[in-house]
Formats: sequence, structure tokens, C-alpha cells
Amino acid sequence: MELTELKDLYVDELKDIYSAENQILKALPKMVKAATAPELKASFEEHLGQTKTHVERLTQIFDQLGEKPTGKVCVGMKGVLEEGAEMIEEEATPEVKDAGLISAAQRVEHYEMAGYGSVVAYAKILKEDNAMALLSETLGEEKATDQKLTKLATSVINVKAA
Repeated sequence: MELTELKDLYVDELKDIYSAENQILKALPKMVKAATAPELKASFEEHLGQTKTHVERLTQIFDQLGEKPTGKVCVGMKGVLEEGAEMIEEEATPEVKDAGLISAAQRVEHYEMAGYGSVVAYAKILKEDNAMALLSETLGEEKATDQKLTKLATSVINVKAA
């Protein structure tokens, strides 16, 4: 696909995010299984539910644009998730592994926040108001998840790992 205007880039980035979210849907159950702290398992399970909603919102945006969400693989997320998979396989005490899982999850969140921040800006310029609202809602949820993970890490998980 040749990118000749902002709308082309917008659709391309949305496809990238759609791919990323679907990769996360496959990875999160493994994170839930690998986590040992109940509050961390619950956080990952909650984010799994949110991620399903994120995919639904993206599908709705693609429908409104008359575009198909498929056709692109988010290579960046693939790499970030591979690092997370390595953490799952590491030999570590449960507390240290949980701390590592939070670190891996926050890398995912930060990658998502960067992508969603860009498409929100594009949607605003393109006057895609409904999409902008949906994407902003998702961006807010990603930020909130990151903050919850930080709080969980600093108040419980990292302390236990120390």
C-alpha cells in the first residue's frame, strides 16, 4: 500500500494496532498462567477483557472507514511479546518472575500507548470524531493499566521480589 496522504497512514497504523491487539489476545492467557501473585493474575485477566473490547472498537472503526482490518503484521509487538515469552520461560523464583512479567507487560502498554497516541492525533486532523473518541477511550485504558501495573509493582510485587 502506498502512503500518499495522512488517511493512508492512519489506516495503515490502525491495521498495525489491530494486529498488535490480536497478538496480545493470544499472549495474555499465557501471562495469566505464568503469574503467581493473585493480584497480578487478576490484572492480566482484566486486561484480557479490555483487549477484547479494544479489538471490537477497532473493528467498528474499520467498518466506518469501509476498510478491512487485516493484511498487516505488527512486527514491533511481535518482538515485545517474544521478550515476554522469554520471561515466562526463565528459571526464577515466583516473586522475581512476577516482577519480570510486570516489566514485560509494561513494555507492551508503552508500545500500545505510542500507537494509540498517533492514531488519535491523525483522527483529530482527519475529523474522524467517532473514531477519535473510541481511540482516546482505549488510550486512556492503556494508560490506566500501565499505572495499575506500576502501583502493583512498587507496592507489592517488587517488594516481595527483593
